[in-house]
Amino acid sequence: MSTKELEVIEKKGDKTASENGSTVELKRELGLFSAVNLILGVMIGSGIFVSPASALEHSGSVALCLIVWTVSGIISLLGALSFAELGTVLGKSGAEYSYFQEAFGKRHKYWGPLPSFICAWIYVVILRPAEVAIIVMTFAEYAIQPFTSELHPDYKRIVIKLGSLAALFIMTYINITSVKLFVKVQNIFGVCKVFACLIVISGGIYEIAKGNTDNLSKGFEGSTNSAGGIALALYSGLWAYDGWNSVTVVTEEIINPGVNVPLSISIAVPLITGLYVFMNVAYMTVLSYTEMVSVPAVAVAFGARVLGPFSFIIPLGVAIATFGCAMSVQFGVTRVCYTAARGGHMLEVFSFVNMKRLTPAPAVALQAFLTSIFISVGNIKTLIDFASWFLWFFYGLAMVALLVLRKTQPDTPRPYRVPTLVPCFVLLVAIFLSILPIVHDPSVKYLMAIGFMALGVVVYTVFVYYKKTPTKLLNKFTFLTQVLFESVPPSNHED
Repeated sequence: MSTKELEVIEKKGDKTASENGSTVELKRELGLFSAVNLILGVMIGSGIFVSPASALEHSGSVALCLIVWTVSGIISLLGALSFAELGTVLGKSGAEYSYFQEAFGKRHKYWGPLPSFICAWIYVVILRPAEVAIIVMTFAEYAIQPFTSELHPDYKRIVIKLGSLAALFIMTYINITSVKLFVKVQNIFGVCKVFACLIVISGGIYEIAKGNTDNLSKGFEGSTNSAGGIALALYSGLWAYDGWNSVTVVTEEIINPGVNVPLSISIAVPLITGLYVFMNVAYMTVLSYTEMVSVPAVAVAFGARVLGPFSFIIPLGVAIATFGCAMSVQFGVTRVCYTAARGGHMLEVFSFVNMKRLTPAPAVALQAFLTSIFISVGNIKTLIDFASWFLWFFYGLAMVALLVLRKTQPDTPRPYRVPTLVPCFVLLVAIFLSILPIVHDPSVKYLMAIGFMALGVVVYTVFVYYKKTPTKLLNKFTFLTQVLFESVPPSNHED
């Protein structure tokens, strides 16, 4: 493999772009409706169907659990509005990665870019692939539920993993093929998953109208008084709400981002908060505390109790919701990988774009590979706690970045601005959620999380700061990747 061979591929890409009258780069394909659906697509996934039991278990009572879900929605909205300011000020994809780069990147030659690298390292290599693995495994569990009731648990686990890998292949194909195809599928799935949520809520209203209020009448009975327990309950609730920053991850593909980013957040997050709170009211109306914390699939148990012969609608709706969610999360993290590669913090080939389809095909393929590893070895409950700790650590640092940018770039136009109290409050929440769970339950998983961040510092020092890379091997890998995915550097590539 030689430099000339690479040049031939890149010239071919330039020729294709010239013939099409366009540049080889990501395009703005997402309007307001698609941006709202992207948030719905990421936020309404496995969490509301997996986490209700966990939130109830940690909070201890029906009333406190509903308060946790409401507060989680408010916190998510405030965090999302803070991200909206950052996204509209910078106008770049990548969310936290881009914000850290802008706020800290130039302050010190070594330490300045480090937060951005660690963010990309965690998100691209472990956090988002683990999250997609959690969601597609939930998809497989719900999808096979009607057909495997008599199957031995060992065989059922194998079927779930095979179903997860099949779903991963399909969503990867969609994200590699076309952004327009992704938008169409996502919009259809967004409508379907809201419909599934409304069916659950309608079932709950029907049961309350019948006078079935025994479970709800228990109120605060059994509430926890432990700060660590409340933190873990919030973890479960906030895990279900995660995805409120999804439009800021793909800002460069949003049409008129100065208007559509904050507006889509203002529409989607309150809508989802209402759906989630009333879905939990429905669950806890029909299922007792013991049933809620013992059944593996809360929504399926609810459907079996309320819908009778039409109970198949629930696993079908959940399967649609989780598949669409996983596809949208994968779409977002590939843009983080793409942006980090443009910034020199990932292999450059992951910033390359398919010259015909205009998608970051190498970055999508990388995410599919990493997710398949998590599917093969992951445990869902452990991964949720593991991922949530990382999420709120970086969300807190993003609030610091917002405050730093307000001080260092006071004259930069801000199409949208939140009151200073908002990012300060979200920062305090992030500190609470990052420290108290470790104090309450000093599990090895938190030590592993800190260890993985330390490993990222080593990787950054050796391969990014000192640039000790195996050049010949990387050139061969780049060549093979370009040939396999017909990808070239984007025309608007930034060093």
